[in-house]
Amino acid sequence: MANKRIFISFAVPEDTYARDFLVGQARKKDSPFEFVDMSVKEPWSESWKTRCRSKIKGCDGAVALLSKSTLKATGARWEMKCAVEEGVPIIGIHIKSDDKGTIPSELSGKKIINWTWEGIANFINSL
Repeated sequence: MANKRIFISFAVPEDTYARDFLVGQARKKDSPFEFVDMSVKEPWSESWKTRCRSKIKGCDGAVALLSKSTLKATGARWEMKCAVEEGVPIIGIHIKSDDKGTIPSELSGKKIINWTWEGIANFINSL
């Protein structure tokens, strides 16, 4: 099975740890899913939106990591909006099930789950 290309949207720097954890899990041999991390790893220049849109369009799916920092994360919210506009399947995942933030309007009507390996695997494997 070929790896899926997944764009991970998250609040920088607050939720970088969660993205790193997700990517690390996918690298394990017994992981229930595999993907190539296509998230933005460093700030881009003024033209970052053009480059980011191109990157998102080339992905099989997108994962939005949700926390209390997400609503203030204008870059992450733009990435979510872009994925929706480009027709890239997207899912919202609450990083902490006991300390959830508000779901951004960009994910209106999209599936939102608590962080479980089974839930993440089901989404990635469905792509």
